Amino acid sequence: MSIGREIQGGIYRAGVLGHKPVVPVEPVALAAAAERRMSPEAWAYVAGGAGQHRTVQANTDAFARHRIVPRMLLDVGERDLSVELLGRTLPAPLMLAPIGVLEMAHPEAEHAVAAAARDLGLPMVISTQGSVPMEETARALGDSPRLYQLYWSNDDTVVDSFVRRAEAIGSDALVVTLDTHLLGWRTRDLDLGYLPFARAEGIAQYTSDPAFRALAEARALNPSGEPTPRPTVAAVRSLLSIARHYPGKMLDNLRSPVPRAAVETFLDVFSRSTLTWENLAYLRERTSMPIYLKGIQHPDDARLAIEHGVDGIVVSNHGGRQVDNAIASLDALPGVVDAVAGRVPVLFDSGVRSGADVFVAIALGAQAVLVGRPWVYGLALAGADGVRAVMQHLQAELDLTMGLAGVKSIDEITRDLLVSAGD
Repeated sequence: MSIGREIQGGIYRAGVLGHKPVVPVEPVALAAAAERRMSPEAWAYVAGGAGQHRTVQANTDAFARHRIVPRMLLDVGERDLSVELLGRTLPAPLMLAPIGVLEMAHPEAEHAVAAAARDLGLPMVISTQGSVPMEETARALGDSPRLYQLYWSNDDTVVDSFVRRAEAIGSDALVVTLDTHLLGWRTRDLDLGYLPFARAEGIAQYTSDPAFRALAEARALNPSGEPTPRPTVAAVRSLLSIARHYPGKMLDNLRSPVPRAAVETFLDVFSRSTLTWENLAYLRERTSMPIYLKGIQHPDDARLAIEHGVDGIVVSNHGGRQVDNAIASLDALPGVVDAVAGRVPVLFDSGVRSGADVFVAIALGAQAVLVGRPWVYGLALAGADGVRAVMQHLQAELDLTMGLAGVKSIDEITRDLLVSAGD
C-alpha cells in the first residue's frame, strides 16, 4: 500500500473508534490550534514576518497561481516518492527546514524534532539558532541525514569552530544562510519587545562553542563600564532566563558575569553584513562538506553561486521574515532553475503548507522542498508525534496527488503538468 493510502486509511480507521488525528490535517486549522497552544511571544516569533507580512502572504498566494492538470488512464498503481540527493536515497523530496528557538514551541525542542526526522528518514537542517547544541541533536538523529545551517558570524574563530563541529557531527552539507545578516523589521516581535536571543534562548550553538565562550569570558573580564539599569520584574526574569540557559549550575551563573557577557557577545557577533562572493573561498578552504547557499532569489545570483563553486542552492526568502513586499519564493524558483540548468541541485522553501504545494514546487524545478512552520506547529501541539504527523501528512498528500495527477515517480513531475491560473 502506498504511503498516501496508508496514512489516509489509518486516520479513517482510527476515526471509527472515535479518535482524531494527532494534529489537525487542514493547514489553517493546524496553525490556529498551534496559536492557541503557544505563548504570544512564541507565536509572534514563529508565525510572524517582516513589515506588513506581504511576503508571507505572497509566498502562499503564489501556489494558487499554478494549477495542476491531472492526466488520466495511466498506470500509477505503484508510486515512488524517493529522490537521490546528498549522496543518499531519501524516502521523499522533503526536509525539515532550520528553525531557531524551538524551545519556544516545546520544551523538548530539537530532541523531539530529531526523533521524528529519524523515524521518517527525512533530513533535518540543524539551525545555528538552536535551543540544543548540534552534538546533542546529532545523537538524537542517529544515522539519519542532517545538514548544518550556518549564520556567518563576524568573528572568524566562531565560523571556523562551527564548521569543524558541523563536520564532526557528520553533516551531509553546510547550508549558508545569506538573507539574515541583519534581522528584518519583524513587527509582531517588535510590538512585544521580545528578542529571544537577548534572554539566551536559541543560542545553544554559541554557548556550547569553545571559540565563542572564549570571547564571552574575555568580555566579562573587561566590562564596558556602562551603568546598570534599575532592576524591574522583566529584567529579573531575563536574568533568570540567561542563567538557566548558560551551561553550568544556575546559581553559579547568577553570580558570574560570563552568562550576561555571552548574550552581549552574541548580539555583537551574530552575523556579518560585509560578506561578498569572494568570501566563499574562505569557507571552501576550511571544509570538504558540500556548500549550499540559502536565500537565492535572483537568477544572476544563482549564476554567481555556481561560478564560485557552490554545490547547491536553496531558493528562499526566509518565509517572508526578512524583506517585506519581496518576490514570492515560488515566483523566483523557475528563473533560478533555468539559470542553474541542472549543474547543481536546487532546493526550495517558503510558503509550503501542503503536499500539493510540494508537487507544484517540484514541477517548477525544485529537487527537494524544505518545510518550516507547519512542523513547528505540530511540535507545539504534540512534540515529536506532532512533527512526525505533519511530515507524514505532507508525504501522504504528495503521494495521492501524484497518483491522481497521473505520475508514479518524482522525476515525472514536470512543468507541463501545470497551467497558470486563468489560462
